[in-house]
Amino acid sequence: MSSPPLTLPATTAPTSRGRDLIALTKPSITFMVVVTAAIGFFLATSLNINTVALIACLAGTALLASGASVLNQVVERHHDARMRRTAKRPIPAGRIDVATATAFGFALALAGTAVLWLWTDPLTTVIGVLTLMAYVLVYTPLKRFSSLATIVGAVPGATPPMMGATAAVGGELQPIAWALFGILFLWQMPHFLAIAWLYREDYARGGFPMLPVGELRDGITARQAILWAAALIPVSLLPTLLGHSGPIYLIGALILGLLYLGYTARFGIRSTPRTARSLVLMSVFYLPLSLVLMLVDRAIFLLW
Repeated sequence: MSSPPLTLPATTAPTSRGRDLIALTKPSITFMVVVTAAIGFFLATSLNINTVALIACLAGTALLASGASVLNQVVERHHDARMRRTAKRPIPAGRIDVATATAFGFALALAGTAVLWLWTDPLTTVIGVLTLMAYVLVYTPLKRFSSLATIVGAVPGATPPMMGATAAVGGELQPIAWALFGILFLWQMPHFLAIAWLYREDYARGGFPMLPVGELRDGITARQAILWAAALIPVSLLPTLLGHSGPIYLIGALILGLLYLGYTARFGIRSTPRTARSLVLMSVFYLPLSLVLMLVDRAIFLLW
């Protein structure tokens, strides 16, 4: 009697190489990067949109962000292998070898740089390259030594709308670019602090001294999150104060900012998995809705 054919469990079934390469680029994060760059472009531009610059800015930004994500995972592969939430990523799981991932990451980064250089302007290109370098060469290694990496990592996370704003006006760094940078920078902090608190044991296993890792530091983490959320409220009003949006965004930003602060305060009063997850969900809700209000109000502002 012949033995039944061998079947692999679903969790060990081979994954396509192409799918793993795409996963290395973190498509969901890249998508949000492109969206914020587009918002920056539309807020800084007038009705006469430079279509070539817009497409090139979004494509180049996407390629640079994808390359940064790949190279980040190359550098952190040994730490990722020790963490439950990252152990199944393509490199630590052994589905993609280091040489292939490294070459893929550099190819994406070079392609993104070339697109920005050829079809946008030098300043947008420089910001993009510096963003990638800050993420891979500063933030990524710093994560292993200091909780300050969270603040450093928020800098490259806040530059895409700045790149969109500079590309829209041919390479000029206007106040709206800095305002958008400030909004994205401050928004990230409560978001990432709540995530770090939720996965503090996993980060400890991976060797990352995030703020909540080590001794019981719930109070410090929550207090910092509250301060960042409070600072976000006045900064989020700058697009209207600078004349790039109107009352719709102003009122919406104020309401969203107060809600974000409220969820952060609840996490501060009682730091539990439930309040931390609620804060993360609120942060995910805050950003896209804020950006939509910004874009709609800008369109109305220009048409009127």
